[in-house]
Amino acid sequence: MEENIESAFQLLSSEMRDLYPCIETLSSTPDPLTFYRKFVSQNRPVVIQNAISHYPALWKWGDKYLREKVGDQLVTVAVTPSGYADAICEDHFVMPEERSMLMSEFLDVIYTPPEQRNTQGVFYIQKQNSNLYSEFSSLMEDVDSDVSWGTEAFGAKPDAVNFWMGDQKAVTSKYFKPNLNFYHKDDYDGLILLNIFIIPESCTCAVYKQNIDGEFVITPTESEDKVSWIAVDPLKPDLDKYPQYASARPLTVTVRAGETLYLPSLWFHHVQQSQACIAVNYWYDMDFDIKWAYYKFLEKLSSGKQSSSVKIAETVVPQ
Repeated sequence: MEENIESAFQLLSSEMRDLYPCIETLSSTPDPLTFYRKFVSQNRPVVIQNAISHYPALWKWGDKYLREKVGDQLVTVAVTPSGYADAICEDHFVMPEERSMLMSEFLDVIYTPPEQRNTQGVFYIQKQNSNLYSEFSSLMEDVDSDVSWGTEAFGAKPDAVNFWMGDQKAVTSKYFKPNLNFYHKDDYDGLILLNIFIIPESCTCAVYKQNIDGEFVITPTESEDKVSWIAVDPLKPDLDKYPQYASARPLTVTVRAGETLYLPSLWFHHVQQSQACIAVNYWYDMDFDIKWAYYKFLEKLSSGKQSSSVKIAETVVPQ
């Protein structure tokens, strides 16, 4: 039985190579029907150019403008020692320390070269509670409230619209959400690694806390609930612990300033950027259909087969 399951995983990985060899780039916005047929129904990512060329944010959102519009606004800023927030460290799922600070103070940090900063830690804005409507509502006039052709294709408005800002040290650990995601890059480039399937691990929750000496300490929370998250760091994978990840070849896509990435539901993704940048993402809830059932089946099958290692069946780039 064990050999049959292993063979099935290898076959699935091979078929994924054929189904998702690369990520297509469109030079213009597709109509809703084409978008749904070619990308949504096939759960296929796509980069779209010129979809947000009408956004004033593209030419307005800089240091001076942001100080004028939201400089006196209190915003929630995530702070970590390494740039990894919502990631596994020392067998804990560690969330960032969250600080309330003036946007102008945050901009002082972001636009100061790292070697000249008098602050410790990596600062970035990453609240995922539709913060563009709350903390950054005065910037809404510079972007659309939804992705109109996506809304028509999905038949629903986005669940959340989020504002993200950080520099090259801020890294989003590999994870997935059951959402359909439009990721708009407003400034500079972002590099994203995509995988079809990686089995998560269950970890207790903790948060970073900076002590009086300036050191960040992992502090367990009072909650006994566990979080399922991906333990593998694709930039520095521990191949002794996760030897099968050596065969992984994630799809890599660079989303450039002014481009939009459509990221379907159930795709694991890892995000980094070349320098300080801003992004806006629109989250649409997925339809919990047969894809979700197959995902949960595969998750259960993999974790039951070998819980101490990562079982993968992922999109890879042919060598």
